[in-house]
Amino acid sequence: MASITSTLSLSSTKRLFDSSFHGSSISSAAPVSVGIKPRSLSVRAAAGYDLNAFTFDPIKESIVSREMTRRYMTDMITYAETDVVVVGAGSAGLSCAYEISKNPNVQVAIIEQSVSPGGGAWLGGQLFSAMIVRKPAHLFLDEIGVAYDEQDNYVVIKHAALFTSTIMSKLLARPNVKLFNAVAAEDLIVKGNRVGGVVTNWSLVSQNHDTQSCMDPNVMEAKIVVSSCGHDGPFGATGVKRLKSIGLIDHVPGMKALDMNTAEDAIVRLTREVVPGMILTGMEVAELDGAPRMGPTFGAMMISGQKAAHLALKALGQPNVIDGSYVGDLSPELVLAAADSAETVDA
Repeated sequence: MASITSTLSLSSTKRLFDSSFHGSSISSAAPVSVGIKPRSLSVRAAAGYDLNAFTFDPIKESIVSREMTRRYMTDMITYAETDVVVVGAGSAGLSCAYEISKNPNVQVAIIEQSVSPGGGAWLGGQLFSAMIVRKPAHLFLDEIGVAYDEQDNYVVIKHAALFTSTIMSKLLARPNVKLFNAVAAEDLIVKGNRVGGVVTNWSLVSQNHDTQSCMDPNVMEAKIVVSSCGHDGPFGATGVKRLKSIGLIDHVPGMKALDMNTAEDAIVRLTREVVPGMILTGMEVAELDGAPRMGPTFGAMMISGQKAAHLALKALGQPNVIDGSYVGDLSPELVLAAADSAETVDA
């Protein structure tokens, strides 16, 4: 397992954490005149493909089974003890895992109960397509290379799926990251009032404990758990709910009514380590602190995830922007997010 002691030189650390922040904005599309016949496009098959006589190389069915099984079981063994477990692969959780895993010394496991990671970030509000991100969080979009239509105080991604698919493709390609989707975090490992990992099970098993006989879980130990389980609902805010039920926190007031301007600043400011070993990010923060909901704007999810990542790096003794141990060009939004205030929002 990766050591938590940094072996990065200053120059290599700078490469890991620097953001490009070059504009990726796109201009509004020009109106299309009705009745104009589009130019014909030349379509050809990829080099080496004969689509009229295409055949695959032969394979035994057992090889397919062995490859899937061997690799997954190897991952389970590898990540049975890891540096960071991120619970919930919505926009905050993905942003957090992306930021942490820039450091190749840190091993990150992501637990997502759904088959399809991304949470609510596949669509904007009311099942519409566009994703709204308020400035200056658009700098994070510049870093990962997501194009947008730029307005005065915000940007618009033409489809939310562009953000989610882009950050996932970059994140999951890293060798120090493993996504366990269709896996539920059923409980926490707690020793001496410190969170030390998660209790896991297949999501389908978790949903059927009342219909079958006892089906015991598995475990994943971690130095830090980041809970990004979203706002309350059938599967939401499970991290803070469990902390309350075992007496590690006293009160979960739930999020307040919608106020975009108050909400997004509050979510970033209140992102923190709520009990030893467990960091809270995203809308689950609102559930714990009684912050307002922000509705269909997503910048706070991204920046809260980034802040949670640097809090985790700090806890692991790695370079981070929270305590200033990372020396380099700091992203403006992370400077703002590094405030220590943990006051409950008054909305």
